[in-house]
Amino acid sequence: MNRLVVTAIAALSTCALASCASNPPPPPVVAQAPTEGTVTFTGGAVAAGIGFQWGSGVLTFQGQQYPFRVNGLTVLDVGASRITGSGRVHNLRNVADFSGNYVAATAGATVAGGGSMTTLRNQNGVVIDGVTTAQGVRFTVAPGGINIRLTGQ
Repeated sequence: MNRLVVTAIAALSTCALASCASNPPPPPVVAQAPTEGTVTFTGGAVAAGIGFQWGSGVLTFQGQQYPFRVNGLTVLDVGASRITGSGRVHNLRNVADFSGNYVAATAGATVAGGGSMTTLRNQNGVVIDGVTTAQGVRFTVAPGGINIRLTGQ
């Protein structure tokens, strides 16, 4: 009987060791860095058929602040306005991906003061959902694009 107990214990030990060897522990879970940030910006626009926009702002991403410059062109645009805004940034995996050419898909009018919501997307897949307030008189028929470049880096 002693020999049977020893054989059983040896068999169970071998089975347990084989089970551990065939099922390695899962890899550690690595937390992904947040891909969202915020922006605030101010600027202006002037147009007579073809318009020009300019401004500056700050991107806040992963606890850091990054200044940036904005400029762009619009078509079928008339008027002048002063613009302030803020927004949420999505799909930003690397701060360098923020710089680029953004395309907007909005058209609208501003008289005396008004707001609008715009979604911009660049070639790196970064999306900005922005809310702007403009003061002045401006009428835009076609969507436009802007170029955003990080400064001070």
